Amino acid sequence: MHPKELTITNASGIHARPAAAIARIAQTAKSGVWICHEEERVDATSIIDILTLACGQGARITLHAEDPEDLPILDSIAMLIENGFGE
Repeated sequence: MHPKELTITNASGIHARPAAAIARIAQTAKSGVWICHEEERVDATSIIDILTLACGQGARITLHAEDPEDLPILDSIAMLIENGFGE
């Protein structure tokens, strides 16, 4: 896997709209894309799974891609997170 570590910066954390945006990007990957927070790992294509992580502002997450060809997908998700989901 190819990890990318990030901190959630927006005040509302990952709620429904950001989770949907992450899932939409992750669904374009050829293989699995995962989000890890603390001891949990979830499928980044699932809005519900992402929401179960309950990531608030300041939460540290790690993105993983199973296939190196999907690294641009991680970069796109990272850019979304780093820009505070446009909020």
